[in-house]
Amino acid sequence: MPKRSDRLYDLIQVLRDGRLHRGRDLAQRLGVSLRTLYRDMDTLIASRIPIEGERGLGYMMTAPITLPPLNLTLQELEALHLGLSVVAKASDKAIKDAADTLAAKIDAVLPEDRSAPAADLGFAVYPFEDAARGFVHMAPLRAAIRSRRKVQITYRAVDDARTEQSLRPLQIEYWGRIWTLTAWSEDQGAFHVFRVDRIETLDVSFDTFDDEPGKALADHLKRLDSNPGL
Repeated sequence: MPKRSDRLYDLIQVLRDGRLHRGRDLAQRLGVSLRTLYRDMDTLIASRIPIEGERGLGYMMTAPITLPPLNLTLQELEALHLGLSVVAKASDKAIKDAADTLAAKIDAVLPEDRSAPAADLGFAVYPFEDAARGFVHMAPLRAAIRSRRKVQITYRAVDDARTEQSLRPLQIEYWGRIWTLTAWSEDQGAFHVFRVDRIETLDVSFDTFDDEPGKALADHLKRLDSNPGL
């Protein structure tokens, strides 16, 4: 059975199409029991991921989850998460509890993008250590997206298989402590979504790229709209 944090991420990827999914179908797709699926859905809903539904009827995501504009900069948010990840591992229970309550307070006051449906940052979904592994790559990835420079990565998949790929980085999204990178893979000739915490090495190339037909972020989003099951 996949690690629970990986399974929750897979669930979000399925539900982001905005359609109604039966619990039994989701359980079969993920290879888990219906009881396990219900517990996972309860976790996502408790984390205030915008999901509606109930047992016996099905579940659907009611709003896209992207990183909205914040009063905090992304660097400040990453620094805050990194600090909380350290504190959360402390042996002092009072300190650990304080990290949890602080995360809850941050969740409550972060403003939302007024131009988009409400989306919560879902601090409770993933363990802090998963996010911490990806922090080192966030700044160079954002810089590569802004400057439209290709990147080379070594990526470790859920089954621990490692691949090296040349990518056109297009977008970073946030899923409750886990960031994902949407990119065009030059090696595979297709769009892929990578978990940033599973990127082991990252090198920003001097090679730049332009929006070519079929390889731009708009093409990926259009493809998702026309093939919601992807």
